[in-house]
Amino acid sequence: MQWEQLLSLKRQGDTSKRLRKEQDETRLGFEVDYDRIIFSAAFRSLQDKTQVIPLSKTDFVHNRLTHSLEVSVVGRSLGRLVGKQIIAKYPHLQEVHGYQANDFGAIVAAAALSHDIGNPPFGHSGEKAIGEYFKTGNGLQYKDQLTEKQWQDLIDFEGNANGFSVLASSREGIEGGLRISYATLGAFMKYPKESLPKKPTSKICDKKYGFFQQDKAFFAEVANELGLISNKSGNDIGFERHPLAYLVEAADDICYTIIDFEDGINLGLIPEEYALEYLIKLVKNGIDTKKYNELLTKEDRISYLRALAIGSLISDAVSVFMENEKAILAGEFPYALMDKSQYKAQMNDIIQISIKNVYQSKEVIHKEVMGYKVINTLLDCFCTATNKKENGSASNYDELLLKLLPERFQFQKENLYDRLLHICHFVSLLTDGKAVELYKTIQANKS
Repeated sequence: MQWEQLLSLKRQGDTSKRLRKEQDETRLGFEVDYDRIIFSAAFRSLQDKTQVIPLSKTDFVHNRLTHSLEVSVVGRSLGRLVGKQIIAKYPHLQEVHGYQANDFGAIVAAAALSHDIGNPPFGHSGEKAIGEYFKTGNGLQYKDQLTEKQWQDLIDFEGNANGFSVLASSREGIEGGLRISYATLGAFMKYPKESLPKKPTSKICDKKYGFFQQDKAFFAEVANELGLISNKSGNDIGFERHPLAYLVEAADDICYTIIDFEDGINLGLIPEEYALEYLIKLVKNGIDTKKYNELLTKEDRISYLRALAIGSLISDAVSVFMENEKAILAGEFPYALMDKSQYKAQMNDIIQISIKNVYQSKEVIHKEVMGYKVINTLLDCFCTATNKKENGSASNYDELLLKLLPERFQFQKENLYDRLLHICHFVSLLTDGKAVELYKTIQANKS
């Protein structure tokens, strides 16, 4: 892979080439990506979507919106630090093409900002709830009418693939979705493969999948424009990662490891003394003991340690990236950056504490159970209604249900796969609160 291609400013539908040296420095294309994402309805909905504690009303606990903003900030730092070294290593990128170190930061920041934009309500349990509706629920009735890969898209519903649809799928009057630059789409694509074959290798890029069958052609167009390395054969499509996708992933890994731990401590689910015990190995080279001891509140002490820990992990991730930059460009680095971090053991210890004390806490489990019921009910009602309308057997109740859909979802898709994915897309973009509200409306009508 070549950086000149990987940093493509092209957008879906472009008829002429966008050159970096001709860009307006006050309105750089990669920064436009960030603006389009942050002003999108899908991004705004993240303010009422679960990060750790579902439907939490505690003001200091992160939701998907605050998490995404923090991941973006960390991603920008990672991108700028890497960009500075890449420009120094390949000076022609600046001298001939006009690229700047901050371009890398802008791309990673935009991709990181959108990394959770396709996640359903109720956190990762929301993804599982959608998949299980088709795998073991009433959605199983559709299996024989779909191709193997279409079916896999549904039973293994993936927020990353849904996010690609949010950013890139066309709809009537809106060609190319948000029309994000191909460089940012490439950095967003952590898992550049389709849903089957599932986990064909142990490479990090094959861990999940990154696009639905309906987006397959455009996904391949983006990958080919960027010069990503194909790693599948026959009718299967898959590629090695865009190098900057490693930085997006690292930013997410750093934030959820440290900040979910911080939330757990602030909620009282993890004892405060664990903070120093588990973070000290990350911050020992930068901690000002006198300053730490002068902090009077638990929140301030934890914030101080968190900031130092994130700084240490950012520096380490940049070092791992640059040490392996040649292998990454060759598609020969099958790991997440933080898997090769000198702090991997410490991060794993922190994650295990969070799993035990936060992710498996009764409050989380209670709300996830409710999320399963809510999502199952919404999918069943809307999938049934839209398919009855298609075959001419819709009741008045079915017609009323479909009028509850937002205007941009009130049109019929021609084939079954597109209709089912259309409803999944609608449900996935609901906030936690809106999903519960719709569920209560439907249940009230049933009783």
